Amino acid sequence: MNVLVTGGAGFIGTNLIFKLLQDSHKVVSLDNYSTGKRENEVKNQWYKGCVYYDVDITKTKDYSFFMDKVDVIFHLAALARIQPSLIDTVSTIENNFNGTLNILEYARQNSIRVVYAGSSSFHHGLYSSPYAWSKYGGEELCKLYGEVYGLSTAICRFYNVYGKHQVEDGPYSTVMGIFERQYRNGEPLTITGNGEQRRDFTHVDDIVNGLTLCMNDKFNADIFELGSGVNYSMNELADMFGGEKKYIPARKGEYDRTLCDYSKTELKLGYKPTRNIKEYIKGII
Repeated sequence: MNVLVTGGAGFIGTNLIFKLLQDSHKVVSLDNYSTGKRENEVKNQWYKGCVYYDVDITKTKDYSFFMDKVDVIFHLAALARIQPSLIDTVSTIENNFNGTLNILEYARQNSIRVVYAGSSSFHHGLYSSPYAWSKYGGEELCKLYGEVYGLSTAICRFYNVYGKHQVEDGPYSTVMGIFERQYRNGEPLTITGNGEQRRDFTHVDDIVNGLTLCMNDKFNADIFELGSGVNYSMNELADMFGGEKKYIPARKGEYDRTLCDYSKTELKLGYKPTRNIKEYIKGII
């Protein structure tokens, strides 16, 4: 298939593209490299590499130059963290909402199915952060384009994703990425608040599996929860690494608990997570 991936140089996009190339699909990535990295570009000698373009989808509306006859678009491009969205609301909404609108409009004009990267923040207050609102806004756009134009869209809500190519530094770093970096450097693991907040940590391989299960069928803004179905507190996670902990003040917009119920996703797609975070951390140690 001809596959267009937005945010293809990012954490999840990189892992997705590697899988798509392994499965012999033709892939093009669109990324503005605001959080994606050049070193993530997949150019494996054993597979035909992905073609990468430096493109801002909030400013570009016609993507026909980059790939002809696209079969499916995986729309992953977003500014994907709560804390930065509290500081820069405008950039978050422009990237996450307006970018999605442009992609869906192009898909409508060319009858391309879309797999949209949603967020589990939906379950914790749509107005808790600009990030949560903007990602839900993208879901609503998918529903609108499905109802009005019959566009095939699938919405995949991610939980706390970890694994290869995760971001370890800067405002868009992941919890697991920070812990891994601190562990390697012999530093205390920083925990916000009392550390009793619980998260459903999901390996990126399971996320990629869920995404690819959506690419061959038509959907009408169907929602698929992609998580592990198990959660751990920050204290428990830090204990898996061992060593010293350092507690820092709690941050606005964070949730007490995330936990995925993927039963409907399993029923519809056959999705079932296979990776275990305890085994992952043992491998690091």
